Amino acid sequence: MRKFGSLSEREVLALAISLEEEDERIYADYAEGLRADFPASAAVFDGMRAEESDHRARLLALYRQRFGDHIPLIRRQDVRGFVRRRPTWLVQPLGVEAVRKQAAAMEVESRTFYERAAARTEDAGIRQLLDDLAQQERSHEQRAEALEQEKLRPDVRREEEEARRRLFVLQVVQPGLAGLMDGSVSTLAPVFAAAFATHRSWDAFVVGLAASIGAGISMGFAEALSDDGSLTGRGHPWARGLVCGVMTALGGIGHTLPFLVPDFRAAMAAAVVVVIVELGTITWIRHKYMDTPPVSAAIQVGLGGALVFATGVLIGSS
Repeated sequence: MRKFGSLSEREVLALAISLEEEDERIYADYAEGLRADFPASAAVFDGMRAEESDHRARLLALYRQRFGDHIPLIRRQDVRGFVRRRPTWLVQPLGVEAVRKQAAAMEVESRTFYERAAARTEDAGIRQLLDDLAQQERSHEQRAEALEQEKLRPDVRREEEEARRRLFVLQVVQPGLAGLMDGSVSTLAPVFAAAFATHRSWDAFVVGLAASIGAGISMGFAEALSDDGSLTGRGHPWARGLVCGVMTALGGIGHTLPFLVPDFRAAMAAAVVVVIVELGTITWIRHKYMDTPPVSAAIQVGLGGALVFATGVLIGSS
């Protein structure tokens, strides 16, 4: 990698052209990635892409005037001091707030580059253009805000917020809730069956830990293999599988941990309290994100939990 201070004026201009082309393509990727679910935000990035295209055209015209048609390929990864960016295609689906924050960071980096480049350039014409571009990058944030005000009217912003909430429910809440319910409810029977059969806290803990981790692995793979998200919009399958698997394991481990207490009665009492908290949490999530009436959610979750708990107690006591 080259030090920035070692670049010639020709190389600085070539790097600037490369940076503007990269930023233009990134904004185009952002716009395309957001267009289906957040069309107004996509329009904002279309506007920012157009501005980067104008910057690149001005840099190209000055470069050709000073140095001819051949432009050496100098990229950001060839020069020290630039922040490494993760390719857009690796971070699908795009989150609108994360994208806006990344765009703001890009503008700050571009402004800093032009200010440093202008400070060390002796050619008056090149310095003037770099100063102009630094000033434009400095005002780009205001331009972005103006574009948002123009494109993201209050009603449009509400629609995008609702779309984002739907995506969050599809990609995170649903697989997480499925895992939490499975882990919290299905492991009740083996944990409490072992507890009542042996009256030993450690035996119940071992059974609960094995059941929780096994269920987490099983549910994670089942969720990941259920669909690839291309038609349902449920996001990357392995991300959903990870969320589902982790929540399944946590749901089971929650009422397993109390059995680390050596005293069996104290461990049993603590485990029952944890189960009640778990079922209450599931009820709240179903009400908040799945629009299930609270009484209906409580009955459904409570009835299922009670039946599985009773099954474990009966089998363990027999």
